Amino acid sequence: MASRGVVGIFLLSALPLLCLELRRGIPDLEEEEKNEKRQKLVRKKQEEAQGEKVSRYIENVLKPSQEMKLKKLEERFYQMTGETWKLSNGHKLGGDEDLELDSESPTSFETSNREAAKRRNLPKPVTKVLPPTEQPMKKEVLDFPEEPPETAEEVVTVALRCPSGRVLRRRFFKSCSSQVLFDWMMKIGYSTSLYSLSTSFPRRPLEVEGGWSLQDIGITVDTVLNVEEKEQSS
Repeated sequence: MASRGVVGIFLLSALPLLCLELRRGIPDLEEEEKNEKRQKLVRKKQEEAQGEKVSRYIENVLKPSQEMKLKKLEERFYQMTGETWKLSNGHKLGGDEDLELDSESPTSFETSNREAAKRRNLPKPVTKVLPPTEQPMKKEVLDFPEEPPETAEEVVTVALRCPSGRVLRRRFFKSCSSQVLFDWMMKIGYSTSLYSLSTSFPRRPLEVEGGWSLQDIGITVDTVLNVEEKEQSS
């Protein structure tokens, strides 16, 4: 009986200590629950932030890249099939253009019609028909002299500069008739009724007479003469 009383006294004395330990353990459990809730909240925020990053990447990078690749494939397909006109946006019928036409006044509409009619009735450009630079001559000059050799004396070289840019040279005796120059011009295809001869410097019409020689008209050295078109009288 005495031992039971001692045990009871011991338990009664240890009861306050046990209650104290139990009280200390309860706050620790509450703190752990709070920490666990905070960790769950932090993980949830991290997951939401990561989801937003993935959404922005898909919207701003991945989706435009896929659209660009698809557009290039579409353009290549239409180019291969020859239907590139399908790539244009075209114009909507009955849209803003019709509104603009309706808003114009009848006066401006008639004015634009008159201007269009003028443009359609513009005179065609007149193409000026130039006379042929060379007149084919079938007439042969019977008394045209032969060209003297280079070693001959009292010889002069005459050059004719044609309207076409061609330059012809020939040797004549100074004693030859001056008319031979016009005979030569006709022989190469320029009629005396359409063309004349003139000196180069000073520029003046060449005057000849039947009895004058080349020396008489001043051609005593090598000379260049111009074949010029006569002015046609209206």
